[in-house]
Amino acid sequence: MVTAAGSSEPTVASIGAPPDTVSPTVLRILVGAYLRRLREASRISMEDAAYEIRGSHSKISRLEAGRVSFKARDITDLLALYGVTDQREREILQTLAMRANAVGWWREYADVLPAWLDALVGLEDAASQIRAYEVQFVPGLLQTEAYAGGVIMLRYSNPREIGRRVALRMERQTVLDRPDPPSLGVVLDEALLRRAIGGSRAMREQLKHLIEMSERPNVTIQVIPFQAGGHAAAGGAFSLLHFAENDLPDVVYLEQLTGAQYLDNPDTVVGYRAVMEELSSASLSPASSIELIRSVLRRA
Repeated sequence: MVTAAGSSEPTVASIGAPPDTVSPTVLRILVGAYLRRLREASRISMEDAAYEIRGSHSKISRLEAGRVSFKARDITDLLALYGVTDQREREILQTLAMRANAVGWWREYADVLPAWLDALVGLEDAASQIRAYEVQFVPGLLQTEAYAGGVIMLRYSNPREIGRRVALRMERQTVLDRPDPPSLGVVLDEALLRRAIGGSRAMREQLKHLIEMSERPNVTIQVIPFQAGGHAAAGGAFSLLHFAENDLPDVVYLEQLTGAQYLDNPDTVVGYRAVMEELSSASLSPASSIELIRSVLRRA
């Protein structure tokens, strides 16, 4: 984040005045990063900052990473601790923090949305570019309703819960239909094209859907074929999210069975970005990838 000319101290001007259309997720990340820079400029430890707001080291870490909402009292106490006395600056930060607490549409699904997935939905909603490598399942943003139901039924059995989770997944996909959709580039392992999920009919519909989605100008689908052998992504599936705002770092998303990791360390992100480029190079071209999908569909 930029600092004032001739000063190493962060200023509220470095956040600027985000328009009302900026998502709460973006605002949380911006405000959190600004608070971290204030703390570092004041040479105050995370432990001391946590003590000031009656919290823990992990609470400060989550606040500064933009992973949780802000309390007005916490913002007031932290600004006082960091020596921010300018009333205008304090008011701007409080206003931005409260805007960052706005409830996103996905909170309507709080009954089936785990905390670790909440951040991903917000990041997808804010991203300008999403890239993903998948091994086992078609990426959620490209799943049909029947296929999504088949995936979700592998872990859940309650019909109402399954329906709610499918509805959430379908709602997530509307990000691709808005006037300024993110670019979506995915690399699919050939195995997932041949792994029938939800039955043969659902799988045929899913393959057709991939072909149709590939015709969108903002969607690129590539397949890494069996014949490519081993490749760089030995660690498994991951997503890489990029944002138009210069102050926001790219985020790597890694999902596990009962949780997820969000990585934004620059060196780590560079490594994953390099792996994604290697995967793309080792994959079939978009046109050849769609031909392979058509071939699998004819035999499905």
